[in-house]
Amino acid sequence: MPGQGGCRGRTPAVLGLLTLAVVAIGCGGPGLDAGTRDGEKVLYAPTASIRSLDPARVGDVTSVQAVAMVYETLYEYHYLKRPYTVRPLLAAAMPEVSEDGRVVTIPIRRGVYYQDDPCFTATGGKGREVVAEDFIHAIRRVADARIQSPGFWAFRGRIVGLDAWREQSQSEAGPDYDAPIEGLAAPDPHTLVITLTEPYPQLLHILALHYAVAIPREATEAYGDALGQHPVGTGPFILHDWIRNYRIEFVRNPTWARTGRIETYPAEGEPGDAEAGLLAAAGQPIPFLDRVVQFQVGDASTAWLMFMRGQFATSDIGRDRFDLVVGPDRALNPELAVRGIELRQAPTLTMSYLGFNMTDPVVGPNRPLRQALAHAFDGEIWVRFHNGRLLIPNGPIPEGVAGHASGPPPYPYDLDRARDLLEEAGFPGGIDPATGRRLELTLEIGGEESAEIRQTVDLLASFWAPLGVVLRPSYNARPAFWEKMARGQFQIVRLSWVADYPDAQNFLQLFYGPNATAGPNRARFTDPEYDALYEEMRGLADGPARDALIRRMVSIVNRESPWIYAGQPVSYVLSYPWLLHHKPHAFPYGMRKVLDVAPVREF
Repeated sequence: MPGQGGCRGRTPAVLGLLTLAVVAIGCGGPGLDAGTRDGEKVLYAPTASIRSLDPARVGDVTSVQAVAMVYETLYEYHYLKRPYTVRPLLAAAMPEVSEDGRVVTIPIRRGVYYQDDPCFTATGGKGREVVAEDFIHAIRRVADARIQSPGFWAFRGRIVGLDAWREQSQSEAGPDYDAPIEGLAAPDPHTLVITLTEPYPQLLHILALHYAVAIPREATEAYGDALGQHPVGTGPFILHDWIRNYRIEFVRNPTWARTGRIETYPAEGEPGDAEAGLLAAAGQPIPFLDRVVQFQVGDASTAWLMFMRGQFATSDIGRDRFDLVVGPDRALNPELAVRGIELRQAPTLTMSYLGFNMTDPVVGPNRPLRQALAHAFDGEIWVRFHNGRLLIPNGPIPEGVAGHASGPPPYPYDLDRARDLLEEAGFPGGIDPATGRRLELTLEIGGEESAEIRQTVDLLASFWAPLGVVLRPSYNARPAFWEKMARGQFQIVRLSWVADYPDAQNFLQLFYGPNATAGPNRARFTDPEYDALYEEMRGLADGPARDALIRRMVSIVNRESPWIYAGQPVSYVLSYPWLLHHKPHAFPYGMRKVLDVAPVREF
């Protein structure tokens, strides 16, 4: 672990049941002190594995958060307001939409420059101004079939001429980045015009995703496939250093100061934000931090100890220590509260699930088998195992997202019904007639084997053991795991979908047939009726007609059971008082620019 040098003001303490040695903030050793250090404001944080910093090539939350440190989008979510609202970022204003809803005109901010980089040979390595063509270039890259972007679902069938250009990109000649696309135009450097095939009510949310960042063609041509290690953006930070699987560091983007760019902390929020100190910095220039340093800590106990030492500003709470940290009343342990540590909790816009591969020869064509396994999933025990930090879903749309409807889960725990369905599926008593032995199913796990993951797998296996079904785990390094997902080389997988935007369509597109390859439909579910309803629904604005279509689609998904709903997580996050302006956010991408750290070092 880095930073094993001397320590100033070591202050040991014992936290009762926690039995952890707590060290004064700043005692992490050289290079890992929390808060301010040598006149700099530094935030240290843990991270999972980052796949790439190329916006077109990533779709997992961890990588997107890193991408958003460097790149910026046309629109972003307001940091403080709830419900979540979109506001301009690199756009100069909200878009103008034609009467028929198909032509969207977006003014581009003037005076926004890319970070200085050698790829800008025309300016001698100085970053040039952002223009409308840069957003067209970003969308082209997502559509380029050779890049295999996981984000093409956001544009497929939406922009006039884009799908045809994608088809051409697969030809022997390859993509032509100079060929015009009818639905993407820049009549002048600061105007972007998008012509849609049909109205797209979610477009504003799409333009807040990392798939629609400003990205310079000079960088993509200069670095090619290496762009993922050499990002060139307009954001508040630039990549300073990256040692894969160990450490990544971002520093304040000096181009902002050189070009006079000023962004400010929001001046509006929700009731209670002012009392919580969240508006104290209203109108002040951002970013506040000079550096953000993240360590990939694979061991949860190590990450927890680093938080307890004050080296990390925030921490989630592992299942094995949750009951020691949070009481039955969901209040923070007083021994932590007395140190000023704060607990924030809120439902996430996340859906966790066990996905069946609908192209697998065993589970794919056998609906009764999937339904049997769903009925044997004991949600009550599952929630207790996760310390009560889950809501039991009744469909694929989580609570808090427009389109969610209340009601009981479609497959309540019922072993008798599960056994009947298993017999209907052709596996009476769990016996596989092809082998004469118990049916064995494989669960793919992304990440290294750990005690908590083993316990999770054991619990799942215990649900299905009374049916006579054996569950075998398959552990994979992250890159290999995602490669299996892309190729459909799995039987059952445990995954979560974190909302890209707060709309039912963002979850319903996880079952849309054309999204089954190089898209978010990991279960590879296809149903002609569902696809037709989805295509009708996605062009409708909010209202009764749209709600009726959503209910029909949810009923199809529940009937076909490509997923077992494994819960909507509730977030419990600890933070130190010296981390300023911290507020839980469902779309935190790029939000580190509003965080600050206080110089207070002792507790």
